Amino acid sequence: MVEAARKRDVAISQLRRGVLEFCVLALLAEEERYGVELVQQLAREQALVTTEGTLYPLLGRLRREGAVETTWQESPAGPPRRYYRLTSAGKRSLAAFVEQWASFRTSVDSILRTGEPQ
Repeated sequence: MVEAARKRDVAISQLRRGVLEFCVLALLAEEERYGVELVQQLAREQALVTTEGTLYPLLGRLRREGAVETTWQESPAGPPRRYYRLTSAGKRSLAAFVEQWASFRTSVDSILRTGEPQ
């Protein structure tokens, strides 16, 4: 029973990590944001709560891949902040995910409804 719970937790964690990238891209499609702001925005959705330790490596990878670009801006309180902005490559990546996600979600929901206890 413990092993089954551990496997379930690992699977849910992998699912979260898989979609987190695209949730970040979607937030950046609205407006440029800095890292802590992204963490706070994601925390508003219980299933997406993440930490800076998870988010910053993801943002670094997205920057290296060309999906986001950054600028430094003065902060009204404290040191300058690195702001992240979606690039055209990031917009294309997000659009492709959104297209696939709708179909994926519909398929999974359909199968899950089939397996619900009657």
